[in-house]
Amino acid sequence: MNSTIYQTDIALRWGDMDAIGHVNNTVYFRFFEQARVEWMATVPEARLDPDVYVVIVHTECTFLSELKAPGAVTVRIKAGAIGRTSLTQHYELVRTDAPDALVATGSAKMVWVDSRTKKSTPIPLPYLDLVTVNT
Repeated sequence: MNSTIYQTDIALRWGDMDAIGHVNNTVYFRFFEQARVEWMATVPEARLDPDVYVVIVHTECTFLSELKAPGAVTVRIKAGAIGRTSLTQHYELVRTDAPDALVATGSAKMVWVDSRTKKSTPIPLPYLDLVTVNT
């Protein structure tokens, strides 16, 4: 897999837990989303076009071990397949106190869309540059 293009640390919160006492499975997707949104925010000039937005057309998560609070996790984003209008991101989730032990892996396929035509549109160049510079 390619090198890390972005990473962020996220604190585990009491509200992330379920009745069993571990982080609920839906929260893993929120961790991935948080990292993805932060990554996109690193290129503010690419978000200046109000007629272009991103949708997620596929996402998945493989749960490798349970998470319990307190603590924090690191989400690492790696670039996957890059198309004309889409980019797949791969995610690695680890505890900050055990960075070599994967807790979960996942991915999301992002597609850029023209709000006027509702059709896919090319990935803005600043995002392509960000991915190709860091891979």
